[in-house]
Amino acid sequence: MPVIKSAKKRLRQNKKRRKENKRFKSKMKEMIKKIRDFVEEGKPEEAGKILSETYKAIDKAAKKGIIKKKNASRKKSRLSTLINKSKSEK
Repeated sequence: MPVIKSAKKRLRQNKKRRKENKRFKSKMKEMIKKIRDFVEEGKPEEAGKILSETYKAIDKAAKKGIIKKKNASRKKSRLSTLINKSKSEK
């Protein structure tokens, strides 16, 4: 445990930031899993409906620095490709 006053403050800040980061990252992962589940179940229309919400969660995570910009772009691209591919197969 820190002894110095500034180190104690830094510890408090880190705990708070870790909590926020975890919240954004888990929200993003949850939305991505929902889309993948809908596609596996053969419901690409429903996956398409929550795609914009998922994009929003991914963009927020990228903006906060939780994931990198290119990583966010890649995730969004792969999700849209997955949905479009499953729509065309029907």
